[in-house]
Amino acid sequence: MAREPQRKTRQRELILEALRKTKSHPTATEVYNTVRKILPTISLGTVYRNLDRLTQTGEAQKLEWGGVEARYDADTKNHYHVRCVRCGRVDDLAHPPINGEPEAPLETAGYQIMGHRLEFVGLCPECQKHKKRSDENVESQD
Repeated sequence: MAREPQRKTRQRELILEALRKTKSHPTATEVYNTVRKILPTISLGTVYRNLDRLTQTGEAQKLEWGGVEARYDADTKNHYHVRCVRCGRVDDLAHPPINGEPEAPLETAGYQIMGHRLEFVGLCPECQKHKKRSDENVESQD
């Protein structure tokens, strides 16, 4: 049975607009804080429900990594992300995604491959600067 298209609400439009205006891959709370400036009566639950609907309809993607709060991206093209392990910042990674047929080991496992997730982690430029300053302070105390 086909799903009926969801009606476009003002709330959903504002949430999608907030996602499209940023490259920071915001959390639901960050989207809520942005949209609340325009629509003060919106609730965090409404933001979560609408983000779920936007991901279900393919207008946004949900970025989930174990142990950290989900983030959202309005760029639904197949692309990778890199996450800072210190501050949680997420950026698009300028690397072409792996496309094509699954490798032989995956085929032998008996799975029908529908997609993949690849997580890159590291220190963002800002945290690298902070770490370098901290390391210099420690060295100067020795």
